[in-house]
Amino acid sequence: MENAIQLILAQMQSVLNSPQLKRLKTVLTEILPGGKTIKDDSELLPLFLTAKEVEGCSSKTIEYYRSTLSLMTETLAKPYTQIESDDLRKYLNDYEASRGSSKVTIDNIRRIMSSFFSWLEDEDYIVKSPVRRIHRVKTVQVAKEVLTDEDLETLRNVCGTKRDLAVIDLLVSTGMRIGELVKLNIEDVNLAERECLVMGKGNKQRPVYFDARTKLHLEEYLHARADHAPALFVALDSSARRVTIGNLEQRLRKLGKSAGVCR
Repeated sequence: MENAIQLILAQMQSVLNSPQLKRLKTVLTEILPGGKTIKDDSELLPLFLTAKEVEGCSSKTIEYYRSTLSLMTETLAKPYTQIESDDLRKYLNDYEASRGSSKVTIDNIRRIMSSFFSWLEDEDYIVKSPVRRIHRVKTVQVAKEVLTDEDLETLRNVCGTKRDLAVIDLLVSTGMRIGELVKLNIEDVNLAERECLVMGKGNKQRPVYFDARTKLHLEEYLHARADHAPALFVALDSSARRVTIGNLEQRLRKLGKSAGVCR
């Protein structure tokens, strides 16, 4: 029956406009036996978020999707089947103007909307995604400043603990994110091969490699540890708690300030 509905819609595309096609699909689905049951809008967002969770998106990403799409839904106050490209363009424009958001933020919102409406289209809840006509927002690519060799040496010199020195060397040597570093366990590190397995975005694991200096500082740090905690990096107190992103960022800022390195 789904195939029959799609054939009817294809035949009527040259005669009906987009809202009329959507209405026709709704009527056909509700009347014809075996048609797809149209769900209430309040059910669709949770279903979409569940689909993203199954795909491996992190809890933070899921929450970002939820808050972004919930605000869009509340602001537009229209059924998803009636939302058009102009509605979304106006929403993005108003969002940017009222909040002073960057182009990067606006394009992130556009991408989330595109993912949601494409899912609605793929699942046959709407005929066509209204985001198709909204092009990627052009953003200015700003080159990030990097630390010079002199900055790094100054930063290493102010490290008062073996842990801080190992942290800095591992970050610099591998280029991994702090969020990835704090998840590492000792068993994830192969000192002989100078390799560690990092769990990145989407729960995807990848190997990264570090240099000889980092290996030596990791060995010194691990040999100095008296606990049996599985985490690679733990708090500096005696609790042996896994270090958090916030703790580590705060520590690095403090070290940077002490070293006179502002970036």
